[in-house]
Amino acid sequence: MADVEPRVPEQRSSEDFAALRFGVLGPVRAWRGAELLPTGSPQQRALLAALLLREGRTATAGELIDALWGDDPPSQALATVRTYASRLRKLFGTDILLSESGGYAIRMPRGSGALDLSAAQELAADAEKARSGGDVRQARALLNKALNLWDGEVLANLPGPYMETQRARLAEWRLQLLESRLEMDLEQGGHAEAVSELTALTAAHPLRERLRELLMLALYRSGRRAEALAVYADTRRLLADELGVDPRPGLSDLQQRILRADPALTEPSAPPVPEEAAAAPVRPAQLPATVPDFTGRASFVAELSDVLTAASGEGGRVMAVSALAGIGGVGKTTLAVHVAHQARAAFPDGQLYVDLQGAGARAAEPETVLGAFLRALGTADSAIPDTLEERAALYRSVLDGRRVLVLLDNARDAAQVRPLLPGTAGCAALVTARVRMVDLAGAHLVDLDVMSPEEALLLFTRIVGEERVAAEREAALDVVAACGFLPLAIRIAASRLAARRTWTVSVLAAKLADERRRLDELQAGDLAVKATFELGYGQLEPAQARAFRLLGLADGPDMSLAAAAAVLDLPEDETEDLLESLVDTSLLESASPGRYRYHDLVRLYARACAERDEQPPGVGAPPTPSEQWGRAAAMSRLLDFYLATAAGVYAIERPGDRLVDQLEPTEHPGLVFAEGSAALDWLYSEAAPLLACVRQSAGSDRLRRGVDLLWAAKDLTESGADSHQYETTASAMCEAARKAGDARAEGRARTTLTNVLLVSGRIAQAAEQARLAMELAESAGDAHAVSWVANDRCIISLHQGRYADGEVFAEQAIEGYRAAGNSPGEAVALCNLSRAHLGMGNTVKAVAIAQRALAVQTAIGRTMRLASGHFTLGVALTRAGRLSEALGQFNDALCIFGDHRQRLWEGTTHFRIAEVHLAAHRPAPAAQHAEQALALGCIGGDRMRGTVLTLLGRALSALGQADRARACWRDALGLYEQCGAAEADEVRALLAPVTAA
Repeated sequence: MADVEPRVPEQRSSEDFAALRFGVLGPVRAWRGAELLPTGSPQQRALLAALLLREGRTATAGELIDALWGDDPPSQALATVRTYASRLRKLFGTDILLSESGGYAIRMPRGSGALDLSAAQELAADAEKARSGGDVRQARALLNKALNLWDGEVLANLPGPYMETQRARLAEWRLQLLESRLEMDLEQGGHAEAVSELTALTAAHPLRERLRELLMLALYRSGRRAEALAVYADTRRLLADELGVDPRPGLSDLQQRILRADPALTEPSAPPVPEEAAAAPVRPAQLPATVPDFTGRASFVAELSDVLTAASGEGGRVMAVSALAGIGGVGKTTLAVHVAHQARAAFPDGQLYVDLQGAGARAAEPETVLGAFLRALGTADSAIPDTLEERAALYRSVLDGRRVLVLLDNARDAAQVRPLLPGTAGCAALVTARVRMVDLAGAHLVDLDVMSPEEALLLFTRIVGEERVAAEREAALDVVAACGFLPLAIRIAASRLAARRTWTVSVLAAKLADERRRLDELQAGDLAVKATFELGYGQLEPAQARAFRLLGLADGPDMSLAAAAAVLDLPEDETEDLLESLVDTSLLESASPGRYRYHDLVRLYARACAERDEQPPGVGAPPTPSEQWGRAAAMSRLLDFYLATAAGVYAIERPGDRLVDQLEPTEHPGLVFAEGSAALDWLYSEAAPLLACVRQSAGSDRLRRGVDLLWAAKDLTESGADSHQYETTASAMCEAARKAGDARAEGRARTTLTNVLLVSGRIAQAAEQARLAMELAESAGDAHAVSWVANDRCIISLHQGRYADGEVFAEQAIEGYRAAGNSPGEAVALCNLSRAHLGMGNTVKAVAIAQRALAVQTAIGRTMRLASGHFTLGVALTRAGRLSEALGQFNDALCIFGDHRQRLWEGTTHFRIAEVHLAAHRPAPAAQHAEQALALGCIGGDRMRGTVLTLLGRALSALGQADRARACWRDALGLYEQCGAAEADEVRALLAPVTAA
């Protein structure tokens, strides 16, 4: 995200100004105390640099324009300079950035050390005075202080020819200071230590003769006469090839003196610096303190400890690296520090620690970290080389033979980590990062997930106190669940509660129950869940950030790759690349191949980002209906994807059914399946996210599409797998359509609710919903819904024993389906008409109608509706006493229901087969099929379960198992009494002889 400029008062106290510091000997930066200030864009920083480099002198607007753009300024250059100056004045104050005669100046008290360049100049001047006075040791120390003020490339990443000139000037000055300090190193007898630094410098600046002269002298004094003379020969050849000149007289004179072994060359001109702490090797102990309430993670502690122990022991690996990855706030640092403290004894030569700030905007540079590590290991500043490669090589050399543990916390990526790894046996590294270090060769990778509910509750209890949690255990569980079992969130919530003695756990749970406020509640002091997510989000590329925002809008527990591609309106391969990159950053989880999910709190953060960053085009202008932008468009594409795909599944399962022609149109396509098995796989695997998408359409202009999606996915309830979720969703859509005053949508929603109530055996409720659905469908002129509801009302009438009414409703449904050319619907209504005639005692006619229905369904093909035809004919044949034929029809139905995963219909068919066997005096197979019906469940809910138990009791009684039979009848009686079924009297009669006995 772009930096947001702070609102700063125009006037500040003198203490504020005294705390200001500026740096140009590296990236241009400003600090107020320890706070790094946002200095804006590269051009704005270039203006700041141009003013700082004048060291208090006024720069005219023309000079500043020339410094920023050279000979090619933009047309609005002057206005831009004024804008930059105004922003900087707000940041620093008018007493610091002055406006004078159309120009600007930055003024600070002299000698304040507020500018690193001025401080370096003062130190260099003091060093020259000390050297002139004969105090070489002091002069060298002052020069080292000056050189340490450089921090990478001078004026880094600033544009313009002026900045390039200043970079070159200050780089030259630094080299001059280095040469002076190296001269003093040699004067004090530090020739052996200087060789490596001079070798590196001459390689970087091959034409700088003074450095080569110092290298020759250092080599000669180190007893390496041949190498010193070789440096001269190389220099002479290089100058001749590159410039066509000979070495300067000083270099040639030194060569001659080396050739004649001049005794004066071996004597330093100043006494050597006494060896400081070289005798006692430095043992760094930099680990942060471990938390006293560290909780859980036992398996991870054991796993990481085993890796470290194996590395530090005799015969250990060359180097052990463990890399912990996980979402921000999951406790990576806490775990790593805890494990590192436990392993301290295995690394007696020290422990190094650094926060690499990889999740922030300015990650630590490896060369800077290596410099700090080398100093911590006892390396003098003068011996620390400048380049990353040389520092890394020296670092590994210093660690050779030592057993040191390095904890690299909060890494950005493997490239940042590699130079910081020790390379010798006995050393080990622990790395924490939000990204998985799959490209870190040889690393032991650990993915850290959220805590288990038990661990989460224990951590919460340790912070809040046993007494408060024990009194409200359920509320405490609600709190840790609202925190998504994320350790940082739990710690924040618990700390807030611990600090507020008047709060109960229930008060905190209530505050966290509001999802829109939850992230705001989860902050305490400088800890905030939102802030840790913001760090990761701020590092995303624009396409990643858009995907992160939009995919978080969906309510489902997870999302398939195909659904995500629909949300983002991108090809699947491009979508997969984006999603996998988000998985690597730990902002998204891969639930299984091709499926993705958010941590609950990350989803809330993603939605907050979407509300903030997904705005309509134009300032303050609402989008036109044709504009596809932001949140609404993303959710519309997702709903289209589900509706189009579910309609395709319905069409495969019920070829010829005209329902798919009556659904709301979609603009975005869904998946296409070649056969039914794959289609059903999709439907059942997508049940939860699909129904969540339906619920999210309530109260929006997507309402009708949401209702139609629920209708197209009716197999979810008839299979029994997702009946509860389906019913909840159907109820919500009924209410949403009622509030919207949309009769068509409400009629269809109540039709779906009728269906799920019928499946569960709640006939009275189903009858009321069907009555309302019929009124609404007729008022809306929704002919297809009218036919469907008429068929449902026939089924309800059959359950209630009102067979004549059932016949009327069945005929109404048949007429409607026939008018619409919907032969599959007509066949289903014929099946129900057969059942109505069966109830009225017209067995022959019932068989004939069932045969007509089966003939229609057979002509269509082997679909799920064909199973209904076989089932209905089997029922009619059973009543007609044609048991063998009935059994054949039921077996055919059973196979088809099984193929189409209609578990409840499979159970119901097993019950009918049990009836046939019992009627044929075969109690053993009757009992077996009844037990299978109970195991699978049946259409009709508890009432139907009571019927199956009654039949099973009869079969068991015929088998002589009286005790089991009575147990079945007692269970059946309980179910019948609960639902007020008339069959209860029949079961009481079965139990009566036993009671009398």
